[in-house]
Amino acid sequence: MGQRSGRRGLFLLPASSLGKLRHGCSGGIVPPSNTMLLQEIFRPDDVLLGLEPGDKWEAIRSLMERLVEAGRVPEERSEELLEAVFERERSMSTGMERGLAIPHAAVEGIDGLAAALGIVTDDDGLEFSSIDGAPTRLVILLLIPREQKLLHIRTLADVARGLGDEAVVSKLLASENSADAWQVLGGA
Repeated sequence: MGQRSGRRGLFLLPASSLGKLRHGCSGGIVPPSNTMLLQEIFRPDDVLLGLEPGDKWEAIRSLMERLVEAGRVPEERSEELLEAVFERERSMSTGMERGLAIPHAAVEGIDGLAAALGIVTDDDGLEFSSIDGAPTRLVILLLIPREQKLLHIRTLADVARGLGDEAVVSKLLASENSADAWQVLGGA
C-alpha cells in the first residue's frame, strides 16, 4: 500500500489513498465526510487554462505569478515563497498519479491557503517525475500556513480526491475558459 520515504517518521501513500484517509484533531483517522469543495480551495481567477511551460519549474513559476496577479500572494514575497516550493520539489517530486502534480510548501507569514490550478494544454502533458511515470496535465500549486498542519493534510487529501476523478479531469481538460473550469470544480 505505501512505502517508507527514508525520512524519519514519514510514510508515503499513493495519491489514490489520500482521499480515503484524513486525520482528526486528536490524531485519529476520520472518514472523509467533511471534505472541502474544490471551489472552496480555488477562486475563479486561481485557474490558469492554457498552461504551456517548458518544464515543471516553469509551471510552478507561472502558477506563483498567477497567485501574485490575483492578489493572493504579495509580490514582494513571491520569490521567497517560490524558493520554498522549489526546495520542497527538489527534496521529492510532487508528481502524483493519473496526470496530477501538487507542488506545495508550508510557509510562514501567510494568513490562509493560497492555491492555483494550471491546466496543461499540450496533449503530451508535462514531465513531473510522477509516481506512475505518466505526464502531468493538472498542476496545483498550494501555499499553506506552516502552523496549520491539519489544513495542510486536509487540503492535499481533498485536492487529490477531487482531481483523482477521471470525469472531472476530462471536463477540466475540455474547458473553454477559466470560468468554465472553475464551474467544473464545483462538481468535484
